[in-house]
Amino acid sequence: MKKVLSIAGSDCSGGAGIQADLKTISAHKMYGMTAITALTAQNTTGVYGVQEAEPEFVGLQLDCIMQDIFPDSVKIGMVSSPAIIEIIAEKLQQYKQQNIVIDPVMISTSGSRLLSENAIDALITKLISLATIITPNIPEAESLSGIAIKTKEDMQKAAEKLAEKYDGNILIKGGHLESTADDLLYSDRDFIWFPGVRIDNPNTHGTGCTLSSAIACNLAAGHDVKTSIKLAKEYLTGALKDDLDIGKGSGPLNHCFSM
Repeated sequence: MKKVLSIAGSDCSGGAGIQADLKTISAHKMYGMTAITALTAQNTTGVYGVQEAEPEFVGLQLDCIMQDIFPDSVKIGMVSSPAIIEIIAEKLQQYKQQNIVIDPVMISTSGSRLLSENAIDALITKLISLATIITPNIPEAESLSGIAIKTKEDMQKAAEKLAEKYDGNILIKGGHLESTADDLLYSDRDFIWFPGVRIDNPNTHGTGCTLSSAIACNLAAGHDVKTSIKLAKEYLTGALKDDLDIGKGSGPLNHCFSM
């Protein structure tokens, strides 16, 4: 059985964060593990509190996992402080971890900011450089690149700007565009578009967590980056089309739908 580690924050309502990651990993019939970076008090209507884990304790979680059940891939989500980012980067390098997917979580679906300004620099300089692939949405790509994104051409410019700081694979998710929902993979100076069908479903809580975890699962299975994205998007589309409707706000998708 392939083993996938999620390094992220906890969502007590179960729709995003490590809970979404574990459900996604289980749906892919793989063994899921977690290193919790923060507790959040949240639900489908918003984030009402965040309590960070001590950086040393995050490091201890990673030691326990990697010394016993070494992951075939790692997904990294919410990492809200420079100290936590530094300890994660240190452990990934110490254990020579491969197949690293970073979802640079900065803003929740409900609009709550989850990453402090002083952590963004640490994220770029310490952690992103270790990733096999990063998966920012448009607001996150704007923050990381400094380029306003309104069109597909802007997505390409932002990807090229990000590539000045990071030479791995960049997947900019196009769900925030008005005219399309296409995603862009920038890899080896090549633009690869993944057409996206805009699904009429207001319940999108945890979609970014789910996609990045699915990509990590597919990398663990031995697929290349392009195939991993394609399969992950198929899974995400099916989970959205299943029309789960839970909660009073932007509810979660159905991670357990039959593929």
